[in-house]
Amino acid sequence: MNPAEIMKAVESEKVRFLRLQFTDLMGALKNVEVPRSQFEKALDGQIMFDGSSIEGFVRIEESDMLLVPDLETFTVNPWTSPDGTRVARLICDVYRPDGTPFAGCPRLCLKRQVEKAKEAGYTAVFGPEPEFFLFQRDQKGDPLVETHDVGGYFDLTPVDLGEECRRDVVVVLESMGFEVEAAHHEVAPGQHEIDFKYSDAVKCADSVATFKFVVKKVALDHGLHASFMPKPIAGVNGSGMHCHQSLLSIDGENAFYDPDGDWQLSTTALAYIGGILKHAKALVAVTNPLVNSYKRLVPGFEAPTNIAWSEKNRSPLVRVPAKRGMSTRCEVRMPDPGCNPYLAIAAMMASGLDGVENELNAGPPVNKNIFAMSHREKRRLKIDELPGDLNQALKHLAKDKILVEALGDHIHEHFQHAKAVEWADYISSVHDWERDRYLAAY
Repeated sequence: MNPAEIMKAVESEKVRFLRLQFTDLMGALKNVEVPRSQFEKALDGQIMFDGSSIEGFVRIEESDMLLVPDLETFTVNPWTSPDGTRVARLICDVYRPDGTPFAGCPRLCLKRQVEKAKEAGYTAVFGPEPEFFLFQRDQKGDPLVETHDVGGYFDLTPVDLGEECRRDVVVVLESMGFEVEAAHHEVAPGQHEIDFKYSDAVKCADSVATFKFVVKKVALDHGLHASFMPKPIAGVNGSGMHCHQSLLSIDGENAFYDPDGDWQLSTTALAYIGGILKHAKALVAVTNPLVNSYKRLVPGFEAPTNIAWSEKNRSPLVRVPAKRGMSTRCEVRMPDPGCNPYLAIAAMMASGLDGVENELNAGPPVNKNIFAMSHREKRRLKIDELPGDLNQALKHLAKDKILVEALGDHIHEHFQHAKAVEWADYISSVHDWERDRYLAAY
């Protein structure tokens, strides 16, 4: 779309306010909302905001930032105000006042990897599977750690009480241009998954950011609280965001498919998987960036902790689904929905492209259930494990030159600092588990 087409659309749709959206370093959705009188200025990329107030951006003495909208992301929200007017949104990149790209913008970080893939002759496509929990709220509206149902995998009403809320989420997403492929109850009580069609890397990250906003808004309308916290309840499965991904060649063919290759996978596919496995210990700091993320990445709850790949089972870190041809892809199973989608996809791309560039070998697939293997058997097969906590993952990230370069110095330094503070706060806190375990005993 061009500015004239957008202005025509806002008139016909009775748009009164325009949200200029972007994400901070941690992936939190932010926006500057402008009234009708400022629409032309916003479309021209002339709206400024205070970057010093945003996590991971800049110091107060260099705070002015510009929001440059991606006009293709223009969407009118489906909700109508009491006066009949509506709100539209544009997703923006962040620039400095002199017109240069801001090194701390997560969306521009991802665009750099897209350009790198393009230079190598590829377009990367991603299909995420974000999971979330629906919790009840108390009389004040604060969330409770009480799920609204006791449903399980693929259950229906009356066990799955989130069915109506989930359907409303799908309706809203489709009205905003999403092509939803499936929606269902997940394994744990109160846990859900909605899958939407794959797309190019930037559009995919935009979609994940929009998806999380829509889920939370619709849940609130139903009197529920939607949480993308990776492990909100002990003893049940946590929420992941498996990411299906592949590379397309310049002519649009799937570069992962080779009908004559081993497992009908191309050398490009195996090298890409090899890159993911090589960088997994550092990559997990970006794809699983919360202290709580590592409460999900433990044995016994179907979460991948083993650095291996398979074309038959779901126990390794990377799985290759059965379909071939244009559907050939790998599924990276460790990410969780607490990540910044722009940085997580950029880091996965950088890992995979490093594998392709250096012709890394993924090794043979592990088609046995790794969850059932002994420690000795895993060592015999040279199956390593992911870091056990955020602190270990951050140390691996700091040593990974490929991922540090992909993030850029600004994002990496601010990310490391913010997460070090988070870890220090966590380990210095006294938790209920410790009091229950030690207070009386000692």
